[in-house]
This record gives sequence, C-alpha cells and structure tokens, in this order.
Amino acid sequence: MAILVVGGAGYIGSHAARVLKRRGYEVIIYDNLSTGHMALAEGFELVVADISDSASLAKVLGRVDAVMHFAAHAYVGESVVNPRKYFQNNVLGGLTLLHAVLDSGVRKFIFSSTCAVYGIPARVPITEDTPRSPVNPYGITKLALEHALEAYNHAYGLRFVSFRYFNAAGADEDGRAGENHIPETHLIPSAFEAIRGERPSLEIYGDDYPTPDGTCIRDYIHVNDLAEAHVLGLEYLSQGNSAKLNLGTGRGYSVREIISTIESVTGQRVPTRISPRREGDPAELVADPRRAETLLRWRAKRSLEEIVATAWNWAQQNSAALKRT
Repeated sequence: MAILVVGGAGYIGSHAARVLKRRGYEVIIYDNLSTGHMALAEGFELVVADISDSASLAKVLGRVDAVMHFAAHAYVGESVVNPRKYFQNNVLGGLTLLHAVLDSGVRKFIFSSTCAVYGIPARVPITEDTPRSPVNPYGITKLALEHALEAYNHAYGLRFVSFRYFNAAGADEDGRAGENHIPETHLIPSAFEAIRGERPSLEIYGDDYPTPDGTCIRDYIHVNDLAEAHVLGLEYLSQGNSAKLNLGTGRGYSVREIISTIESVTGQRVPTRISPRREGDPAELVADPRRAETLLRWRAKRSLEEIVATAWNWAQQNSAALKRT
C-alpha cells in the first residue's frame, strides 16, 4: 500500500513516515518545506509543493492508496495575532487537499488534529465526547477540518480517522528525526535551549494554577507512540470505519515535574523564570485514551524518561545542523 504523507518533512509527519517505512509501506512525502526540513525527508521520495496546489496534488494522488495530513500551522499564539494565516492554510488549504483526494478516488484519510478542539474542558481526563469548543483560531481551524471530514464521510464515503493529539514530545530512537521548530515554543526543547545557553532561561507561564505545584499539567506522549497509532489507523480504515480519537497517555505531568525529569536525565540544571499566565491556558489537559486503545488495540508505551532521553540525544546530535536547513 502506498501512503502520501502530507507535511512529512515536519516533526510528527517525519516520524510517521519512518514508522510506515519500517512496517513495509511505500511512502511519498509531500511538503512545501516552509517549516519542514529537507533532512527529515532523506530516504523518501519527496514532492516539494503546497497543499493549495491542486495540479501537484492530482499528479501524486493517482499513485497512492491513502493520505495522512500533517501540513498545518500549529502555533496557538501566532494564530491569535495572525488568524488569516491559519484560516488560509489550515482551512482553505486543507479543503483543497480534501477535494483533490475526493477527485482522485482515494477514500482513506488520516488527519492530524489536536486536543485544542476541546478548548477549556469542564472535566479531566478528556473523552472524545467532551464538547468541542476551541478558544483560539488554531483550534477553530482544526475543528473546521473535522467538520468537513464528518460531512464528506457521510456524503462521499471518505473514510477518516481524526487523531486529537495531546503534547507530542521526544524523538526517534535511532536519532534520525526529532523536534526542530523555528522558533521553538515547546517545553522540552525550550528547556534544552536554556541548558545550552541559547536562551537566558526557560519561562514558566504561571505558577498559581490550582494544581499541586501551581504549574500547568499536560499529557506528554512520545512522538513514535503517535506515529504507531497512525499505522494502526490505516488498518482501521481498511475495515471501512471512521473515528475521532484522542492520542495521549492518560497521565499528566506538571511543568515543574517535566523540568525535574529533564534535570535528572541530562544531569544539568534548567535556568527558569516565572512569567504571567498565557491567556486561554487551562490548568490541566489530560487525555482519556481508552477509545483508541479499544478500537485500534493501541497504547502509549514510552515513559516520560524515554521521551526526555530520546529528545536530548537527538538535540545533542542533530539540532544545530538541522536549524540551518
């Protein structure tokens, strides 16, 4: 089976491409390289084009059996100050991709969604039945594609799995792919930058939340656990099913607990400073992953220590070179 991995030169997409290849799938990466990295596509056929390019999509979609869509802008803060960018790419570009998929006859689609579609949940852990009420343009644009997939499934038989990620982290165990955002906003790689002196300190946004240590609690899931769920999602689609599924561990860690784990794994102190809370940041976001476990026979396997250790190994070996590509 041939899979088109759209956004496959990015962080999560590149890990999914590698897991697919290891499982015997033929993989074609489609990426405009605006935020992806050429180095992360090494060893794969790469089509450099945008998701709004219908002609380029039509040429490659005739060669594949299924599509995985990772090509979205994903900075919450940026989406607030520049929502036009997010609606243009995540909604209009996403619909162009969906329409090209429909026209090609492909009927299997996996969508990289987010727990941001839930907004600020009333209860934790969060089930898939929690009302979807996003509080920022990023979450709104992801929800718009979920609505389109639901409608297209009903009208056109487009089978889909929408994976709602919690906090993806870590790196491939072989050290060939990892997290390399510019600018970096995620907690673990930002802490590494503080360790290396690339930023003066790690900002902790709020220490007065109603949590045991006052800092936000999040569900951190290893990126390869996410990637492996996508392969199982393909098998689920092949049975004629569709679903919207949380991908998380079901266990939350506070910012201070993450910092403590980073210091334990690296043997180095993380310089920190307290900053005000960010608007719209919930105190706690933790997945209830039982539906994915039941439907896909999937479970997150890697520990927080493994997440940090793989990320640290990759950062030590590769991040400086990749930031130049």
